[in-house]
Amino acid sequence: MEKDTTNTQVMSTTSRDVLTNILRQGAQQMLSVAIENEVAEYVGRYAHLRDADEHRLVVRNGHLPARKIQTGIGLIDVRQPRVNDRRIDEKGQRIRFASQILPPYLRRTKSIDELIPWLYLRGISTGDFTEALQALLGPQAHGLSATNIVRLKDCWQQEWAAWSRRSLLGKHYVYLWADGVYFNIRLEEPGNNQQCILVLMGATTDGNKELIAIADGYRESAQSWRELLLDVKHRGLSIDPKLATGDGALGFWAALRQIYPATREQRCWVHKTANILNKMPKHVQPRAKSMLHDIWMAESRSQAQKAFDLFISTFQAKYPQAVQCLVKDKDVLLTFYDFPAEHWVHLRTTNPIESTFATVRLRTDRTKGCGSRPTCLTMVFKLAQCAERRWHRLNGKELLSEVIEGVKFVNGIKEIAA
Repeated sequence: MEKDTTNTQVMSTTSRDVLTNILRQGAQQMLSVAIENEVAEYVGRYAHLRDADEHRLVVRNGHLPARKIQTGIGLIDVRQPRVNDRRIDEKGQRIRFASQILPPYLRRTKSIDELIPWLYLRGISTGDFTEALQALLGPQAHGLSATNIVRLKDCWQQEWAAWSRRSLLGKHYVYLWADGVYFNIRLEEPGNNQQCILVLMGATTDGNKELIAIADGYRESAQSWRELLLDVKHRGLSIDPKLATGDGALGFWAALRQIYPATREQRCWVHKTANILNKMPKHVQPRAKSMLHDIWMAESRSQAQKAFDLFISTFQAKYPQAVQCLVKDKDVLLTFYDFPAEHWVHLRTTNPIESTFATVRLRTDRTKGCGSRPTCLTMVFKLAQCAERRWHRLNGKELLSEVIEGVKFVNGIKEIAA
């Protein structure tokens, strides 16, 4: 039996290796074809341009030296066609062909670069990166040594520093989302477990979600948020957003009222639900959660009020603390009814932030190691930057102009003047 098991494992490993080789070869062929097509299209586009001797100004000229690209399925050999472009631009400089598929200095696919900050925030130390990446990508992942990882982190820190100082002049965010995110590494000194990362996101006038700011703060305090908001305002974010969504426990709200007093408040229903359920025994939580869901998923404010009153009458006698947790934020829990119904799914929670950091967020446990402030902020910046490319536009983005103009919405529907 032991021998059969061993043989099965060997066969399974062999099968995976064969499959990986097939996938790698297929990917290599597809990449080669794509690059060849890109070059052929480029040369064909300028085939009509000729010099005084009727020679083409843009022609193929053999191949560049082969190079290896690190991908999620291992190393792939690539030979890129060389283009001889003899055209001159308006500054008198030779025009050079630059592949959009395979930039000149690319050595790794973007998916590999995205993997590195995730591994770091999950507790993998710099010295263990090579072993971890080889386990994930195969034994050929030798190009990412500890030295290369350190060099990458240094480059990312420079990117984050420049991004944190960028001008926000002309920016207008209609909606904001704010949250404090805790990670499984400690910042700065070993005894400091109250440090968190403050994340601010916004929705632009055309409905795109963008990362606005990332900073470290002390327990999500009002002073930490005030410093962040003052910074973005100083860099040009002068127009008050129409609505901000966040956790009720944040010091964000006190800071927001000082810096952007015209911005309305919406408490996150995911955070509120969790806070209420924490004050109730487990056997009651499923029913209570369903009743809370009925409140914020109601089609109108009046229906939400009825569900609100039902929750209070059902649980007031036995669980007054849970009911008080709900009642104290009643007004700011239902603000979203004054905005377009198409936007409700985006405004009721801080999910745009939560989903980005869901797999690495951990409020209680910490790894034994201690990360520096710049390194942690840099990793969070890279994670958010990677995720930002996949964020969806707001539903009903065409309604944002009416929100900006102050058009009144009742239960999500634009009010028609009599």
